Amino acid sequence: MTAHPGPGRWPAVPPLAGVPAARRRSADPAATTAPAAPPVADLSRRAWLAAAMLPIAAAAEGSPPAPAEVVAALPGARAIGHGTLRLFGLRIYDAWLWSPGRPTATDWARTPLALELRYARTLRGPLIAERSVGEMRRQRELSADEARRWRAALEAVLVDVHNGDRCTGVHAPGQGASFFLNSRSLGGIADGEFATLFFGIWLAPQTSEPGLRQALLSGSSG
Repeated sequence: MTAHPGPGRWPAVPPLAGVPAARRRSADPAATTAPAAPPVADLSRRAWLAAAMLPIAAAAEGSPPAPAEVVAALPGARAIGHGTLRLFGLRIYDAWLWSPGRPTATDWARTPLALELRYARTLRGPLIAERSVGEMRRQRELSADEARRWRAALEAVLVDVHNGDRCTGVHAPGQGASFFLNSRSLGGIADGEFATLFFGIWLAPQTSEPGLRQALLSGSSG
């Protein structure tokens, strides 16, 4: 991972053409070893019951420490909100929204932030990329060229994930997005419009999971 350039400066986002083809984990154990993910904050009895009963549950008071990649990219970031995605009663991932600012339902796209997904299931990288482009289409119509380029770029940076993996996306407004797996850099996509639509999968009004959106933005003002 590139050394942090210091507070107030964004780490360079690699250009689209330079996205590494990280389609699978390295065979070198040293390259894939990463610090263990911090435990999810303990839930109160009432919150635990709510999480067990509802498809989407907000976090209880307290939050885990920010991941290393979030600390490096967003000095001063704090947990804004937390939610859990369940499909047919099965937990797919826990999501945390981090930011040094105060993202709201109307200005999140202009706010530096990071979205961390803690997976509870195995999902294939190409399928994640395909689903992501489909969810981006909910926000506006994509041209054939946009859909092709962005799907190829996502397939290059989104690897297979397994139970216990953490995948983090860092949003640099107007610049692009950087991606990490268990704090290991996967590369980035230098396209501000792409980044807005990608993070809009969770944060835009057109999201397919409005309950999760509300939970993630629940700590924002307004």
